[in-house]
Amino acid sequence: MIKVYTSAVVIIPPVEKWAPIQEIRKIHDRQINRWMPHITLLYPFRPEDDYPPLEREFSEKCISIKPFKIKLKQFNYFNHGRQRYTLWLNPEPIDVISNFQATILKIVPDCNDVNKYKNGFRPHLSVGQIKGKSNLMEIKKNLQERWKEITFLLNEIFFISREKSKASRFEIKKRIQLKKE
Repeated sequence: MIKVYTSAVVIIPPVEKWAPIQEIRKIHDRQINRWMPHITLLYPFRPEDDYPPLEREFSEKCISIKPFKIKLKQFNYFNHGRQRYTLWLNPEPIDVISNFQATILKIVPDCNDVNKYKNGFRPHLSVGQIKGKSNLMEIKKNLQERWKEITFLLNEIFFISREKSKASRFEIKKRIQLKKE
């Protein structure tokens, strides 16, 4: 099976929750025009042509999973070396999101690139790329002091894809519902 970098499975906060996230991303995130605010579950993923049978499999798996609340209240960062960092919001509860990701990964076990990092899969919502440790710490501190927690109900996940061109944006192609309450 093929996996491509123009396709992913993600959690997307409701659009009405985006404003404070996008405010930060406008300043710090060079990927703001490519990606909507999201938490990556599987990336790279299958090409869009493979979505129909996968949609059925994901729906069968997700229909038994109860929706749960996600909180975005703390900032954290990844250190990429050479004074380069990715700043991100820490989605909670981490263990529930990680277990959910492990469940859907069983459908496409080779789409495990996000699990191959040194510490394994780490749910996060990226808000920017920062150069310099002292710069990072100052930005993180200032953002944290002004941040108001965002909470939303995860009741669906999304298949997203984009064209192969450099300027293309990811768009929602499929919505997969969790268990209806």
